[in-house]
Amino acid sequence: MSLRNQRELDATREKLRRLEERYAAHKVEDQGDEHVRELSQRSLKRLINQLKEEIARYDSRSPA
Repeated sequence: MSLRNQRELDATREKLRRLEERYAAHKVEDQGDEHVRELSQRSLKRLINQLKEEIARYDSRSPA
């Protein structure tokens, strides 16, 4: 995935915000299987990191 314009950047930042909120909420949850929660946390963190990388790449390409 490569961000092409400001609209995509804004949408990605919103997705990132929501994922970070979900990650924080999921971290304090105490329901369900611990192994499943751990796998979910890893998956969320991986996606969060991917979005952060895309935003950083876009920011580095765009003029100041």
